[in-house]
Amino acid sequence: MTDEKATTRRPGARRSDPVLSDEERAAVEEYRRERGRAVRPARGGKKDKADGEADVLAKIARLDEPDRSMAERVHAIVKAAAPELSPRTWYGSPAYYRAGQLICYFWERARFKTRYATLGFSDKAHLDDGSLWPIVYALTEMTPAVEARITVLVQKAVG
Repeated sequence: MTDEKATTRRPGARRSDPVLSDEERAAVEEYRRERGRAVRPARGGKKDKADGEADVLAKIARLDEPDRSMAERVHAIVKAAAPELSPRTWYGSPAYYRAGQLICYFWERARFKTRYATLGFSDKAHLDDGSLWPIVYALTEMTPAVEARITVLVQKAVG
């Protein structure tokens, strides 16, 4: 007979996940909360564009600099270049949707401890260019040239 005890987990008990970092686990938890809000809107009715924008603006306000300034500019650019997109958070980060499908998002550098913020596009964005094209961009500062490039990318993504 062996001295090892069988381990049993209580239903719903969490176990540590050696594959995900603390930041990744936090993002997954935020996504679960967002999904719950999407299914059960806070005001009892249909979740509208204003609710999503309020969530995005609140998230942006909590970011550290320089990410806050860059996220504010990305938000303004997306609203101007593609007003049909609906802002809402995705894994706790600002994101923009069309007909319920993710088009683009902004991830701050602190989220995954990277040296740059990220502007990314989903497979629903119309950025196709041959057999290989970029969909994620490192963002270190917001210059007029960067703003112009983001405008072109967002317009192409929804085009």
